[in-house]
Amino acid sequence: MTTLASLVSALAGLVLLAHLVWIALVIFGALWTRGRPIWSAVHIAALAWAIAVEAGPWSCPLTLAEQYFEARAGVTPYQGSFLVHTLDAIVYPNLPGWAITIAGVAVCAFNLAIYLRRWFAWRQRH
Repeated sequence: MTTLASLVSALAGLVLLAHLVWIALVIFGALWTRGRPIWSAVHIAALAWAIAVEAGPWSCPLTLAEQYFEARAGVTPYQGSFLVHTLDAIVYPNLPGWAITIAGVAVCAFNLAIYLRRWFAWRQRH
C-alpha cells in the first residue's frame, strides 16, 4: 500500500471513529448533559439531526466521507447508511433496515422525552 493510500485509509478510520463518537453522543447524551445547558442544546440539535437523517431521504455526511476515503484507499466502500451497515452487521444481523431506523428514531425520541421531563420539572420549580 502506498503512503498516500495509507494516509487516506487512516482518514477513513478517523471519520469512522468520529461517527462512532457522534452516535454515542446521540444515544447517551441526555445522561451526560444534566446541568450543562450548552451541551444539552448541542445534544438536542444532534437528536434532531439524527432523526432527520434516519427518517428522511438524506445521507449522513460522515457516512459519505467514510465512503469517499475508503474508495480513494482502494477499499470497497459500503452503500447505504452507517447504522444499517454497522449495526446491522454487529447487533442486528437479521433485521431489515426499516427496523433499525425505527429503533434509532425511538432512541432519539426517548432522549428528547428526558429533556421534556427536565423542562417540565424546571418549570414547576420556577
